[in-house]
Amino acid sequence: MTTAAAAPVLELCDVARTYPGAPPVHALRPVDLTVEAGDYLAVVGPSGSGKSTLLNLLGLLDRPTSGTFRLSGVDVAGLNERDRAALRGRRVGFVFQSFHLLPYRTATENVTLAQLYVTPRSRRRELVAEQTLRRVGLGHRLQALPSTMSGGERQRVAIARALVNAPDILLCDEPTGNLDSATAQAVMDLLEELNQAGVTIIVITHDHAVASRARRRVTILDGHLSEPAGNVPDSIREQAC
Repeated sequence: MTTAAAAPVLELCDVARTYPGAPPVHALRPVDLTVEAGDYLAVVGPSGSGKSTLLNLLGLLDRPTSGTFRLSGVDVAGLNERDRAALRGRRVGFVFQSFHLLPYRTATENVTLAQLYVTPRSRRRELVAEQTLRRVGLGHRLQALPSTMSGGERQRVAIARALVNAPDILLCDEPTGNLDSATAQAVMDLLEELNQAGVTIIVITHDHAVASRARRRVTILDGHLSEPAGNVPDSIREQAC
């Protein structure tokens, strides 16, 4: 008896996003993109290229104008906002350039809050938050406030918060943009370790040094997404839209 192959974590087929206006703005031209479990993909492009539009679509923060988008096998087009929010909370973890930590909450509390709609028991949330902080190397800073932390430590808290619900995919938006070069290197080392442990990662960046750490790279320019043919795994090429 053969086992059916697992659905890709993410599939975009002819997905486009146009903002109305005179003239309309074609922020994202029709895009095909498949991301398998365990992938580490960098989307690289300059400011204004369409990176933020793509990020918002992948994170279910916006809807495409056309095309088909499946997240973990779920066609998201027909979902209402409540179902989209629930799917986003369970399946997607976000890491932002500016950390977005609550300043008067400890590291553990910041990570615990991300579980409010996923784990009902408060003690369980706290235990999982502490375990996740230890996973990113912050077992010694569980009760620290963001104001007492370095930029690298704050980004590690943000990564722990993104990981705490065991999402299918980690979306990182310029994750080293506010960090010095040494701290940025340490954060990228952490992302690489997480990927080697099975976490699926997409990094959105303008920095080619950051993009070079990923195993796959695509370029976005004027809303067009391109990927060298030799950069696409055979399993994904066979599933092309």
